[in-house]
Amino acid sequence: MLIERLQERLHADRLQLGPEVMAGYAHDEAEWAPHGAPLVLVRPHTAEEVQEVVRACIEFGVPVVPRGAGTGLSGGANAVDGCVLLSTEAMTAVTELNTVERLAVVQPGVVNDHLRAAVAEHGLWYPPDPASSPWSTIGGNVATNAGGLCCVKYGVTADYVLELQVVTGTGELVRLGRRTAKGVAGYDLARLLVGSEGTLGVITEVTVRLRPQREPERTVAGFFSSIVDAGRAVTAVGAAGIVPSALELIDRHCLEAVDRWKKMDLAVAADAVLLARCDVPGAAGDAEADAIRDCFERAGATWAARSTDQLEADALFEARRLAYPALERLGPVLTEDVCVPKAAVPEMLARIEAIGKKHDTLIANIAHAGDGNLHPLLVTPRGNDAARERAQHAFHEIIEEALALGGTVTGEHGVGLLKMDGLVRELPPAVMNLHRAIKTALDPHDILNPGKVIAAAGRRQFESGTDRGSATLHRSSPKADSPPASV
Repeated sequence: MLIERLQERLHADRLQLGPEVMAGYAHDEAEWAPHGAPLVLVRPHTAEEVQEVVRACIEFGVPVVPRGAGTGLSGGANAVDGCVLLSTEAMTAVTELNTVERLAVVQPGVVNDHLRAAVAEHGLWYPPDPASSPWSTIGGNVATNAGGLCCVKYGVTADYVLELQVVTGTGELVRLGRRTAKGVAGYDLARLLVGSEGTLGVITEVTVRLRPQREPERTVAGFFSSIVDAGRAVTAVGAAGIVPSALELIDRHCLEAVDRWKKMDLAVAADAVLLARCDVPGAAGDAEADAIRDCFERAGATWAARSTDQLEADALFEARRLAYPALERLGPVLTEDVCVPKAAVPEMLARIEAIGKKHDTLIANIAHAGDGNLHPLLVTPRGNDAARERAQHAFHEIIEEALALGGTVTGEHGVGLLKMDGLVRELPPAVMNLHRAIKTALDPHDILNPGKVIAAAGRRQFESGTDRGSATLHRSSPKADSPPASV
């Protein structure tokens, strides 16, 4: 009956019932995260159509799972059995670009890089830049509060969201936030929705803050014979009071995988590479780049230098963005997303290395190292159940060590399904109760992306493969040329 109701209220081309098509939308890129079989896929074009979907789901008591481009890595967009999958991919309009107020108004399906290109034509810049920026959408970025390479200096998605249009769990279409430079009227509900992973409302429009275009960046590279030495260099940069526009780590496993795939001739004689960028103009920028190089050398770099070849520098940063899909070609990749204080980065990297050896698991490392956001990538051979089990144990142990060092279980990928148990360990019961109270208040019918983020049985679900209904741990193998996720 729900499908008949949707057919009455929406254009026929908005609904898709084909099992093969729906299967391609049933999960994100989170390896081994459970997913179920959706009832129908809906691709609305307007906020009003989203509202019709949510109201119909309330009427029939059917879950609705919002999704963007599906590049997530926590299972947050995974279907539950019998749900309506609501894809915002057709909502791709940039409806306003205001150069005076330096803001843009976009629908949630706008791709991050497309927005950046559009505002660049007006001398403006949208800073949040997850590694998946060529594919991930603004709606998905907002839902997970995505970060990226330049967030060490310029902040994350939440720092750029001014206003949201949202369909609530009661079926109302509302606006949250404001465009003015200041405003403290009422609670900051827009900020509350950022990072809520579709569990508190369905985002239908986003107003984002823009900045002026930056000066050309200088690149500094450092090669290290130990990933721990590279971590010490990160701490040294922070201790020197330097805030680069990017400070990224990529290890030998990642570079070799990218080189085998893309033939980029990345002949790097190092176990780890640090890539820093500075966008301070003039002589001050030169001095900052030199200071970063000095930090690298004092921390034990075998080689460090400011790049004089822009193409070479761009190739190294491109390798950083391509690391995840390159490793996927070797086998399933379980991606971590812990964040620790900058001073704890060397110790956390050492513990990750030890965990890999303990569990006989290949762990490659990439990181937004400048803000302590580490992405250990646990690679397993296809079809090897014993290796998968070892990797899952390593995954949970990394979480434990991050918490022990004063860190958090997720820096930017979100809780989704894979980190629910970690969230319970990170937050005390009273705080978890606040989360549940907010969820109940904003989604009283419990239809918005149910079973994600704050459900109590995170690890049990992850290990047993049970979701709301009869979801399984089955994941189709990623395509060799599939787009990279947000790491």
